[in-house]
Amino acid sequence: MNPAAALTAFLIILPSELPDKTVFACLVMGTRYRPVFVFAGAAAAFAVHVALAVAAGGLLGLLPHRAVQAIAAVLFLIGAVLLWFQHGESGDEEEVADHGRGKRFFPVAGMAFAVVFVAEFGDLTQILTVSLAARYGDPLAVGIGSTLALWVAAGGAIVGGRGLLKIIPMAWLTRGAAVVMLALAGASIVTAIS
Repeated sequence: MNPAAALTAFLIILPSELPDKTVFACLVMGTRYRPVFVFAGAAAAFAVHVALAVAAGGLLGLLPHRAVQAIAAVLFLIGAVLLWFQHGESGDEEEVADHGRGKRFFPVAGMAFAVVFVAEFGDLTQILTVSLAARYGDPLAVGIGSTLALWVAAGGAIVGGRGLLKIIPMAWLTRGAAVVMLALAGASIVTAIS
C-alpha cells in the first residue's frame, strides 16, 4: 500500500466534499435525528461509492500508462473547474421530515444511506476517486484515503458543520481544492507526455 496515495486522496477528497450537497444533507439529518444513526448510514453509503470508484479506477489502470495519465488529467481539470464554479451553489439545504423514525436505528440509518447513496452517484468526489485510483494504481490506498476523507466530512457536518463555516469560509476551502486539482492535472499532463 502506498501511504502517499492514501494521504493525497484524503487531502483532495476532504475539501472537495465539504461544499457538497451530501454534506449539507448530513448536517440537516444530524440536527433532526440521532447523529450516530445518521453517520452509520452515511458512512456505509460512502464506503460503497468508494469501492465502486476504485474498481472503475483499477479498470482504467489497465490502459497504457500515457492514456491513463491523460484521462486522469482531464478528470482533474473537470473537477477543478466544477469546484471553482460551484461555491455559490452550496446553500441548497433540503429539509428532511421526521415521520416518527428519529428514535430507531434502522429507519434513520437507512434513510441516511439512501440519501447519500443517491446523491453521490456521478458526484465530483466519486470522479476524483476514480482519477486517483487510475493515477496511482493503488486502489486500496486511494480507497482508504477517500473513505476516511468522506467519513471525516460527514462526521464533521453531523457534529459541528455550522461552527466550521464560521471559522473557514466555504469559498476558501472550495478554491483551495480546485487549485490542488489543477496542480495534479498539470502533473498528470507532464507524466503523459514524457
